[in-house]
Amino acid sequence: MIKNIIFDFGDIFINLDKQGTYKAMAALGVTEITEEMMEVYHQYEKGLMTTENFIDFFFIKFNIPKKDLINAWNAVLLDFPKRRLDFLTELVEDKKYRLFLLSNTNDLHIKWVQNSLGKSFYNTFKNSFEQFYLSHEIHFRKPDTEIYEFVLKQNNLIANETLFVDDLKENTDSAKQLDIKTWNLNPKEEDVTQLFSKNYFN
Repeated sequence: MIKNIIFDFGDIFINLDKQGTYKAMAALGVTEITEEMMEVYHQYEKGLMTTENFIDFFFIKFNIPKKDLINAWNAVLLDFPKRRLDFLTELVEDKKYRLFLLSNTNDLHIKWVQNSLGKSFYNTFKNSFEQFYLSHEIHFRKPDTEIYEFVLKQNNLIANETLFVDDLKENTDSAKQLDIKTWNLNPKEEDVTQLFSKNYFN
C-alpha cells in the first residue's frame, strides 16, 4: 500500500522547455556542450558551486554578458498550470499520504520560479509538502541512488510504501533499485493530475 508520494518538480508541476537553455546559448554563440560544462553544471546543481562562480565560469569562457547568461539559463522554465496546484491542494486536504518534493533544482532556477509564480502561489506549493528537497540545498542530485536513500532515511519511509513520480526514466530507474514504486510520467501524454487513474493505489 502506498503511504508516501515523492514528486519531482520540472515537467511534473512546472512545464519545461528542455531544449530552452541549449537554444538560448546557441543564439549567444555557444553551440557545443562540453564535458567540462556539464561537470560545472552538476557541481552547481549540487550546491557545490556558488551562483557567482557558476556565472563567472561561462562569462570568462565565452565573454557573454552575465544578464544574457542568466536569461539563457532560465529559458528552460515555463508556466505552472493552476490545475496542478489545485490537484496538490486537494491531495493535502485528503491527508491520506505523506507528500515530498525532490527536485534537481539550482539557486538561479528556484529564484526565477519564486519571482515568476509570486509569493502566494509559490508558498502554497511549497507548504503542501512535508519536506521540500532541492538538490542544491541537500548536495545530492538524481539519478544518484544516494539522494533517494537520504530521503527515505531522513523521513523513516519504507521504500515499497513509497511512490516516486518523475519525468526522466534514468531517475525512476535508479529509484526502482531501492524498491521504490515509480511512475515515469510522460509530460507529452500524461499529467500529474491523472495520478489516481493509474494502478498504484489499487
